[in-house]
Amino acid sequence: MNTQTHSKLLEGKVALVTGAGRGVGRGIALELAACGASVVVNDVGASIGGEGGDQSPAQSVVEEIKRAGGNAVADGNSVADWDQAHAMVQTAIDTFGRIDIVVNNAGILRDTIFHRMTKDEYEAVINVNMNGVFYVSRAAAPHFKEQNSGCYVQITSSSGLIGNFGQVNYCAAKLGVAAMSKAIAMDMQRFNVRSNAVAPWAWTRMVSSIPSETEEQKKRVEGLKKLIPEKIAPFVAALASDQAKGVNGQIFGVRNNEIYLFSQSRPIRTAHTSDGWTPESIIDRVFPMFQNDFYPLHRSGDVFTWDPV
Repeated sequence: MNTQTHSKLLEGKVALVTGAGRGVGRGIALELAACGASVVVNDVGASIGGEGGDQSPAQSVVEEIKRAGGNAVADGNSVADWDQAHAMVQTAIDTFGRIDIVVNNAGILRDTIFHRMTKDEYEAVINVNMNGVFYVSRAAAPHFKEQNSGCYVQITSSSGLIGNFGQVNYCAAKLGVAAMSKAIAMDMQRFNVRSNAVAPWAWTRMVSSIPSETEEQKKRVEGLKKLIPEKIAPFVAALASDQAKGVNGQIFGVRNNEIYLFSQSRPIRTAHTSDGWTPESIIDRVFPMFQNDFYPLHRSGDVFTWDPV
């Protein structure tokens, strides 16, 4: 990272990036700093399953930012705890005097096929990947409201937007994040606060846990290895800037050099009757009428079948 090569797009702003010690979060933290923001680099330093804790990843990102002439501080609080989420926002206030940008990137995986998934595997992922987004967003909300400005970037996933195998917990959390982002956008727009969701494609520790036993799986993994985590960061920086003030409540995707705007759920077919429906008439008329437009059980990889650009 070289701050000299970047514009000062985010000069004077303060950003909190969760899960910023590695992968996509690290790339975002470096990019925001290069664009002039002071950054709280939050990371508990856990494994991809959420176990353990190591402060060195967050601290190494802070040192990288400082070497390039930027401002940053490390934070080791957990997003999955209400009080710790408030503490990490307070770190931004105490260190830099304000908070302008929250990037909710922290996430864990506990992939298990549904009929074997335990209560702990489900709840651990929901607590970090969805509850954590609420806790951190909520902690920043009073500051955003008071200053009449602020920007949330909520990291969702195509696993939630489209679907994936063995990820009931993760899919539920990530689709929940997209819905939460839209609701936050609606509630906070009166205070000039924006919230958008971004689905990143990147080869990271989390993605590297995908099985690669069959030839088909091996081919998919080789394609995924071409996905560079740092490629997500410029879009997040643009979204966090004042020049994106008209962008709110949207769902985007970033995959290397491709940027997507995702659709949001709307009715695509309708059936009506003047007589009222019975179970039998629904079976006879509605299901056959709708069947051609039913969605197949696609996974993310079935929809995004081409190599990254």
